[in-house]
Amino acid sequence: MMAVRRRFGQHFLEPAWVRKLVEAIAPRADDVFLEIGPGRGQLTFPLAAAARRVIAVEVDRDLAADLTRTAPPNVTVITGDVLAIDPWSVLPDGAEAPVVRAAGNLPFNISSPILFALIAAHARDPRLRDATLMLQREVADRLSAKRGTGDYGVLSVFVQRRAEVRRVLDLPPGAFRPPPKVHSAVVRLEFRSDVPPAPPNFESLVRGVFTQRRKTMANALAAFAHVSNAQAAGLLEAESIDPRRRPETLTIEEFLGLAAKVHDRGPG
Repeated sequence: MMAVRRRFGQHFLEPAWVRKLVEAIAPRADDVFLEIGPGRGQLTFPLAAAARRVIAVEVDRDLAADLTRTAPPNVTVITGDVLAIDPWSVLPDGAEAPVVRAAGNLPFNISSPILFALIAAHARDPRLRDATLMLQREVADRLSAKRGTGDYGVLSVFVQRRAEVRRVLDLPPGAFRPPPKVHSAVVRLEFRSDVPPAPPNFESLVRGVFTQRRKTMANALAAFAHVSNAQAAGLLEAESIDPRRRPETLTIEEFLGLAAKVHDRGPG
């Protein structure tokens, strides 16, 4: 058996937990899967047995080569970083694959960029229906966080605007070999099909005020919009938002309305 490249930090799931994960994904015969980080194929093979096709993207070239040799015909292995390639270019067209689903075990250090890439992929191609992803537990906590909690932040707002987030499994370190030093969780993102466009400054506003999350919204917005506290309070009150509230108490709809108000106001 080949050695695992330590720089990629692979931890492989025990068979009993693989079965639980496959049950949570619930693959169907017509599904086409985009699998991120297949590793040794523990999830790839049961997905391929149940679904129409699996496109597996693996950054470790040795693991990718081994999987290419052993995978069934309905598995296509792409060697490379999922953030640097376009797996959509090898997916079947809409007539052959009306629904695409994503699955995978996301490395902690690039989990947020991959989540944002999946959201962008759904915006570009709405065939991507859902994504069932294994993440470090603290990332899963942020994804599923309710407003008003300490975990609610930029990731919560961006992802929950575009998808319904459901937590489907919690995994202890002993579910993997070798055991990691952290706990993991599996979440499903069910992408929304009717998301209205956001104001062009929505993302920068959300990021900006959450960098000031200990401040009131009046202070945080003043710093973002380069206005006085009184002007910021006026913008907030125009959206029926109490200027004394903290960023983590705002709903996604309130962030959208506030971004539109700030954008419409323009410079000065």
